[in-house]
Amino acid sequence: MRDPLVISAELLVWYDRHARVLPWRVPPGGTGADPYRVWLSEVMLQQTTVAAVKAYFERFTLLWPTVQDLAGAEDAQVMAEWAGLGYYARARNLLACARAVADLGGFPATREGLAALPGIGPYTSAAIAAIAFDQPETVVDGNVERVAARLFAVETPLPAAKPELTALAARLTPPQRPGDHAQAMMDLGATICTPRSPACGICPVMAHCEARASGIAADLPRKAAKKPKPLRQGTVWIGFDAGRVLVETRPDKGLLGGTLAFPSTGWDGSALAAPAPADWQEIGIVRHVFTHFALDLAVMQGRLTGNAERGTLVALDDFRPTALPGLMRKAWSLARPETASPATMRHAGKPSTNTP
Repeated sequence: MRDPLVISAELLVWYDRHARVLPWRVPPGGTGADPYRVWLSEVMLQQTTVAAVKAYFERFTLLWPTVQDLAGAEDAQVMAEWAGLGYYARARNLLACARAVADLGGFPATREGLAALPGIGPYTSAAIAAIAFDQPETVVDGNVERVAARLFAVETPLPAAKPELTALAARLTPPQRPGDHAQAMMDLGATICTPRSPACGICPVMAHCEARASGIAADLPRKAAKKPKPLRQGTVWIGFDAGRVLVETRPDKGLLGGTLAFPSTGWDGSALAAPAPADWQEIGIVRHVFTHFALDLAVMQGRLTGNAERGTLVALDDFRPTALPGLMRKAWSLARPETASPATMRHAGKPSTNTP
């Protein structure tokens, strides 16, 4: 293999022509990347695809154009706008970090200063430092790991290979244009050096790729066998009363923390009874997969016949299903609010001829 900086130079030539156009980026070779936009995009992109993030990013930056604007936002509104993006601890950390940055008067320009902020770990601090502040930091995500594993033919399975791949990626990081280099590595992994069927024939650095020379590019990076996810079970209650639906805000800490939800139990370690007397009937089961477990959630629906011991009744006119996290949206998709009260039929999204 040639000097790693030769590889970086060739990669930057390719990036100057083929960089993806993304709403949080400045053009290749440009300056003035807004650290707020870089930070927001990187937090959203954690364990989430670019395609899924674009609309959320554009909506967030329309609602809150600056970090100061976001710092002043209401928690509930931010959580509602985040709904559906998943990994809700990110949204809570987003607010905490925005408020810390606002107190500081702006983002720190060094990786060390960035890493001291709430919710910013090694990857995000390196990305902001390189892309927004032109610091020669090495940015390593899954795309970069894959590119490094193939360029250097690293056959150690992930996750054990992570330290080695990070060190190899650091060898490739140039002192000039480190932010563009980081984004070029990510673009290469996302568009050419893909997990399956890599397009080696059009790769700008194929002449340097040891895995391609050995005929094993498509097999790398190797991954240790995953253990099957355990299956949990639980119950969720969707209660109606005179054109209102019973909802609650989940505790700030824990699964789906701080999100709008229907009362539920069992799947998250809680052991609670039904939230209110009602003519509860099971209307189906939804399956949801979290990072560490799968869940079968029994969905109960009913008309309340007594006072609720938990939650708040919200008028269906004011209820936004889009503010629910994905699990609760799945439960809501089974609900039939028109059966709870004739006055609510227009909210159900079903013909008014349905049985009330």
